Amino acid sequence: MANTALMSIPGQVDPVPVARDITPRADGRIDLIGLPKDRIRDLFAEAGLDAKQAKLRAKQVFHWLYHRGVTDFAAMTDIAKTMRPWLAERFVVGRPNVVEAQHSTDGTRKWLLATDDGHEFEMVFIPDADRGTLCVSSQVGCTLNCRFCHTGTMKLVRNLTPGEIVGQVMLARDTLGEWPKGSMAGLDEAEDAGHYTSDGRLLTNIVMMGMGEPLYNFDNVKDALKLVMDGDGLALSKRRITLSTSGVVPMMDKCGDEIGVNLAVSLHAVTKDIRDEIVPINKKYGIEELLQACADYPGASNARRITFEYVMLKDKNDSDDDARELVRLLKHYGLPAKVNLIPFNPGRGAPYGCSTPERIRAFSNIVFEA
Repeated sequence: MANTALMSIPGQVDPVPVARDITPRADGRIDLIGLPKDRIRDLFAEAGLDAKQAKLRAKQVFHWLYHRGVTDFAAMTDIAKTMRPWLAERFVVGRPNVVEAQHSTDGTRKWLLATDDGHEFEMVFIPDADRGTLCVSSQVGCTLNCRFCHTGTMKLVRNLTPGEIVGQVMLARDTLGEWPKGSMAGLDEAEDAGHYTSDGRLLTNIVMMGMGEPLYNFDNVKDALKLVMDGDGLALSKRRITLSTSGVVPMMDKCGDEIGVNLAVSLHAVTKDIRDEIVPINKKYGIEELLQACADYPGASNARRITFEYVMLKDKNDSDDDARELVRLLKHYGLPAKVNLIPFNPGRGAPYGCSTPERIRAFSNIVFEA
């Protein structure tokens, strides 16, 4: 495999790499989604355009791909008509394949998606009163084996590419009708007219909390989020993007420096024995080491707090003593923190039950009144 540029991953099991070079599709065309403007320019030059033309066309195509959401070169109206077939013969504008899509009455949307080589992963859109959050996957499967997590029961198949990651955001915008009018010919006109406004989009936030551990696919996640944050691209502020990690401590500082998005941590327990059991990466990077890395995270402040996720497991991590220890730890490390208590949704064969509403309320009162 050429130019895989493998990272030394500090985990129990190294992820399965995907090539960092560009692999043409079966028909020989190259998918442009996931590529930065400079790489598109280089591809155009390699395909025969002179340097000036390659730079101009790359700028135009990049705008149509990421700002307008166009998937057909024929719709790129500021590119010469003779050039559009030339592009279509050599390149393609892809999206993840939709295996199944669900839309519930509260507005939540769930997608089961597939890569071109047939591996399935998930994406979820969650609307709220003042925001709409897209939960994006970074891997097919996972290596972390968190005992309460369904994905943790799946083996890691491979990392998602930058195109497969940013493609989730673009597919969501397709579905929600959130490209400028006239650029997405396939949308239902009534839905487009009813949902899209240039200054009030439904999709306002992104969380890297889907399948996989984002910091075990750092390079591809970084490349994808750079496109999401690019002012000439999808143009979403880094303050509206949150990356969630189970605690890959050596990569956290690098994430803050090189990506600069908000951080969320899947904490879920406050004692070594319990966290070792339910989040096994704790055996490698313990709670104290993890919380110190949080305290050192670049950009963390009262204005940009770190979110701590805590799934409520009956008689496992939900006692008053657990709540008081959580408060003590956050204060000890001086962490600007938000705590998200998550009722456990047990699937078939789950080894844990969900804490009762009364227990969750009591736990919450201790944490939020401290």
